[in-house]
Amino acid sequence: QVQLVESGGGLVQPGGSLRLSCAASGSIFSYYAMAMAWYRQAPGKQRELVARITSTGDTNYADSVKGRFTSSRDNAKCTVYLQLNSLKPEDTAVYCCNGRRIVSIYWGQGTQVTVSS
Repeated sequence: QVQLVESGGGLVQPGGSLRLSCAASGSIFSYYAMAMAWYRQAPGKQRELVARITSTGDTNYADSVKGRFTSSRDNAKCTVYLQLNSLKPEDTAVYCCNGRRIVSIYWGQGTQVTVSS
């Protein structure tokens, strides 16, 4: 099995930046081949897919974050990143990391991002 732990969230002003991390442990061999994704969910709203990144590093993003967020991964460190720039109040949410490989799927507990003046 693989365990995912997010970190890096916090309180920032509009226009600020954060870098979120998703660290994997456990069956690292499984992690190497995993497609990863970032989701977010704000209170009272449905969960939203924010970004995807394949095992080889190819990415795609939701229209609402294109040009502002960037996902990357360092497989040597077993860590996936989400760089959040030009943050807006509507980006406020709990951000969760997801990993999948064949029939297996894993979730982290999430990290809170709050954008407010």
